[in-house]
Amino acid sequence: MPEGPELHLASIFVNRMCSGVVFTGPVQKSEVSKNLEVPFSCKAYTITASSRGKEVCLTLTSQKSDPTLGGSRRPKTGQVDQVQPQTMNVVFRFGMSGYFRFTVEEELPKHAHLQFYTNEKPCRVLSFVDPRRFGSWQPNGTWQAARGPCVMFQYQSFRENVLSHLSDRVFDRPICEVLLNQKYFNGIGNYLRAEILFRSNIPPFVMARTVLEGLKSKDEPEEKKNLVELSSKVAVKTKVKKEEKMEVNLEEEAENPDLLRLCNLVPLEVIKLGGKGYDPEKNDYSGFKMWLRCYEVDGMRSIRDHNGRTMWFMGAPGPMTPKGSKSPKAKKRLKEDPDVKHRIIKKTSTVIQTKPKAIRNEKEGRRKYVSRQEVRGTPRRPGQSRASCSAEAPRRRSGRVSQNTPS
Repeated sequence: MPEGPELHLASIFVNRMCSGVVFTGPVQKSEVSKNLEVPFSCKAYTITASSRGKEVCLTLTSQKSDPTLGGSRRPKTGQVDQVQPQTMNVVFRFGMSGYFRFTVEEELPKHAHLQFYTNEKPCRVLSFVDPRRFGSWQPNGTWQAARGPCVMFQYQSFRENVLSHLSDRVFDRPICEVLLNQKYFNGIGNYLRAEILFRSNIPPFVMARTVLEGLKSKDEPEEKKNLVELSSKVAVKTKVKKEEKMEVNLEEEAENPDLLRLCNLVPLEVIKLGGKGYDPEKNDYSGFKMWLRCYEVDGMRSIRDHNGRTMWFMGAPGPMTPKGSKSPKAKKRLKEDPDVKHRIIKKTSTVIQTKPKAIRNEKEGRRKYVSRQEVRGTPRRPGQSRASCSAEAPRRRSGRVSQNTPS
């Protein structure tokens, strides 16, 4: 699933591929997509992209020379051209498998659900591809209000947003589940939370408030000193001391980053690597796999959290581990039982396992295994009545079948 680094790389990809490119015509949506139509159509417009956490915003801006907007008219002397370029923001959320592609029209991807066409020949297309169709877009959209500041590029606001809301009930939950809450950790996903908790040596299933309360004391400002009556020289000396102290704190934080700082540093490392399988023109992600220390790494443990998401970790999981949780394992084939007969029904093409029934031979006094057909009786012959057929079948008494043998 694309996370914060992948969506930021998507915005970089769009800006790089669409730089200097002019698009034209309406924005087209595939017939199978259930998302909204994008009501934007111009003879000439450009596309730029930006990202925030797990969202990407495409800005469509018409060119002033577009005759449909009257931009080709020159304003008279002393007058200001009141014609404003048409703009629209389309906010994307990638879901499980969304990404952007920029190809020629003949090579349009199979699952391209939103297309922007250029006015060049041969025509090229910027398309939003989403094979699983969990992604979405919002015309005239804005950043989702329920999402907090970006962990990568709004670090100070992100940190303040978390530490100022520790009294919320959400922080009663395990830290591994709170890290996926986009209201406070916008951009963190499943593989990032595993790597962050592994580097901070924090068990995944401990209360989030317990972990984060210790960080709040570090950010509390020192007691304010009254500088009103002091001279300007003393004020300058105090400012210099504060700057020196700040530099020392930054050095210590770089050597021993806390949990919130790791929420900022770890995604930035992924951006430098090129993301987790984002780039549509790149097929080799061995560098990313080598970078992983915990997520899907041999020797690490994994269990499902309360929301059913797989959590990778090392050591003890913590006191808030879900009851009865087990590590997801690959299914193994069961060995065939020699005492089990397989009866195949051709109509449904299914296999039903039926165990032979044990009956007691009255003469020999021991159990004998017979087939189900033998227990139910022999099939009727043409012209034979049901009564005569049942007389030939073994009798059932108290769950057991007695077998009469001829003398």
